Amino acid sequence: MRIEAYSKVQQLYQTNKTTKSDKITKHSFSDQFEISSTGKDLQTAKQAMASTPDIRESKIAQLKNAIQGGTYQVNEENFAAKLYERYYGEMR
Repeated sequence: MRIEAYSKVQQLYQTNKTTKSDKITKHSFSDQFEISSTGKDLQTAKQAMASTPDIRESKIAQLKNAIQGGTYQVNEENFAAKLYERYYGEMR
């Protein structure tokens, strides 16, 4: 066996190892976040809804006064139509 051939093979393996470590490069990545115009509109609408009260106090006060005063009138036709629609509308 020739020693010279062994040393040449060993040199080849050593050069391959160094080239692999030289080829490693560092990449700098950064995350980006972008909101579409639709998303911005929805966010604005959501904020507007959150700032408005769920209950209209003035409307509630008017209804309470009418009920307590005995002047609240129920339209039977509208009531029946809404009741019918609600009952049969949910069954579909």
